[in-house]
Amino acid sequence: MTGVPASAAGGSGAKPVRGGKLGTAAVNQASLWNIANLLTMLRLVLVPGFVMLLLHNGGYDPAWRSFAWAAFAIAMITDLFDGHLARTYNLVTDFGKIADPIADKAIMGAALICLSYLGDLPWWVTGVILFREIGITLMRFWVIRHAVIPASRGGKMKTLAQGTAVGMYVLALTGPLATLRFWVMAVAVVLTVVTGLDYVRQAVVLRRQGLAAERTAAEEAAGGPEPLGRPRYLRGLPRYQRGLGCPGPLRVRSRSPGPRVPVVRRRPSGDCRGPGAGAARGAR
Repeated sequence: MTGVPASAAGGSGAKPVRGGKLGTAAVNQASLWNIANLLTMLRLVLVPGFVMLLLHNGGYDPAWRSFAWAAFAIAMITDLFDGHLARTYNLVTDFGKIADPIADKAIMGAALICLSYLGDLPWWVTGVILFREIGITLMRFWVIRHAVIPASRGGKMKTLAQGTAVGMYVLALTGPLATLRFWVMAVAVVLTVVTGLDYVRQAVVLRRQGLAAERTAAEEAAGGPEPLGRPRYLRGLPRYQRGLGCPGPLRVRSRSPGPRVPVVRRRPSGDCRGPGAGAARGAR
């Protein structure tokens, strides 16, 4: 048993293959209503509920803030499981690719904005984190045609630090715990900036590599790049007109100043690839 119902795997009732992963048929039939997407939808639904719980009674009621913390914790836990389930059981869908990052940024952004609105968190901290998260998300879409930026270990540490720090700020903590949450948030901000710069570097490198690969493919499709050192007046001609691989002399006109005098160049030996070459060779 895989623990995933047949309807979650695509609605076809396909049996899981050995190793707990679904076969190709299930991959192609993965439906919108699978377990990974349902967890993502739950996280999106939790966002307005979390905001109402956090701001209830002016936002300073410890009991309601505890309820808000519970909603935030559930949202962060589902963030860990939905991606793992989608990859393990081949439940990746276009909806999940778009909705998952939106749900992640929505719950974190709502928490940061509410905390800054209540005066618990400086606005500049909220601005730095949101600018980084939104910018990196847009950058992923910018390079997705060339490659996918993988999640680094630093990025995972950043997510853990942000979730822990925001969760501590949501709770009405006092004393040493209030001091501790300040330092946890400081670590989260540092990791946010450092990993953001690293993602920018990766995006630039991947885009350059992708563009270089596209240029190489275009040159190969057009017959390959011209070798360096070939006379300019021979570039762009087919092989049989350049005299490459064809026996016999090749007559070309000199491009030097003065009267044009035919110059005879010897072709390398080999097979002639041009049209009519066989007939010409047989005529000899």
